[in-house]
Amino acid sequence: MKSLKRELGLLEVTLSGVGIILGAGIYALIGEAAPLSGNALWLSFIISSAVAAFTALSYAELSSMFPHSSAEYEYVKNAIGDRIAFIIGWLIILSAVISSTTVAVGFSNYLSVIFDLPKFLSSISLIVVLSFILFVGIKESARVAILFTSIEAAGLLIITFIGIPYYGTVNYLEAPLGLNGIFASAALIFFAFLGFEEIVKLSDEAKEPHKTIPKGIILAMIISTTLYMLVAFSSVSVLGWEGLSQSNAPFSQIAYSVFGTNGSFLLSIIALFATSNTVLLMILAGSRIVYGMSKSGSIPHVFSKVHYKTRTPWIAIILISLASIGFLFIGEIDFLASVTNYTLFASFIFINVSAIILRYTSPNTERSFKIPLNIKWVPILPILGIITCIILLLNLEYNAIILGIILTVIGLLISFLKR
Repeated sequence: MKSLKRELGLLEVTLSGVGIILGAGIYALIGEAAPLSGNALWLSFIISSAVAAFTALSYAELSSMFPHSSAEYEYVKNAIGDRIAFIIGWLIILSAVISSTTVAVGFSNYLSVIFDLPKFLSSISLIVVLSFILFVGIKESARVAILFTSIEAAGLLIITFIGIPYYGTVNYLEAPLGLNGIFASAALIFFAFLGFEEIVKLSDEAKEPHKTIPKGIILAMIISTTLYMLVAFSSVSVLGWEGLSQSNAPFSQIAYSVFGTNGSFLLSIIALFATSNTVLLMILAGSRIVYGMSKSGSIPHVFSKVHYKTRTPWIAIILISLASIGFLFIGEIDFLASVTNYTLFASFIFINVSAIILRYTSPNTERSFKIPLNIKWVPILPILGIITCIILLLNLEYNAIILGIILTVIGLLISFLKR
């Protein structure tokens, strides 16, 4: 049976992570978060980045122990057992699917600023085209991702520089809904940090994955967090939270307010690259965990089939693409993002638990990276990761939590049926 190609070095892995993170939420969701946290938007970003960092470090350690594309499934299986591992794998697959759907909707919103096209058709077309690129090959997909990442990072730098002359024009502690609004905004904004967990799905295609993947996770988080903080300050400085909350394409609006139509057009084009990049990399990550779980025997063997010519898991790519199109029928972008966050908060809790358990049950397993700050064998940061994920999960809207619980129960039922 053919295997995947090991084509990716640290640069490709890091930029792939940055590409997912930057496009995942900042372009699509900053306008949705602004009415919750007001001009204190930056504080919500700090909270979300800290929560993400706790779990990202757990991912870094676990990926150095088990450098496989089955990722979360593999980590939880070794720490807790196969049934819980299957449910977590199921939730991670759903998160990739719903994330790609969410950002595809964000893509269609920005495209509608330029062309008067049906948003639903635009989203479907994007998913189909990017799925074909993924089928062609991992090296080709990585090149597209690096190009798109460079463009989307340039867009955030433009927003940052636009805002510098406006610094100090608003009260950065103004929060219309108080502390509750700041935490609710952080729960939504957490979607903007998603992507670090997808880096581990590249383990079967990375060179020296036990070293490359942990380094890629940490570097991607540092780069993305720095850019996000600059953008948050600039965005509220130019438009204020009221202006941000009234726009479906907030960055285009910021550029328009300073440079007019030309600025709006430029940022809309950049946003198209950013959201496209995230959809590309989310479908990539989702197809790889499907491939990994299939290869391990947890789901049907057919999903681990590799195309004889392109060396890509083509059936897994088709599955994730069709599922992403299916979720387009659910509705609003903020609701889709909240459902994604539920699946990930629930998964992250078990990832952090697994990091703690494996410190006790497998102390001698080689780790090229270890989580800092420990009391004897107990790592402290995963405990903080568990607590903060629970808090943010409870701050999600109730409808998203209910649908998330239903999806979890479906995963549990499937885990019984598959036996």
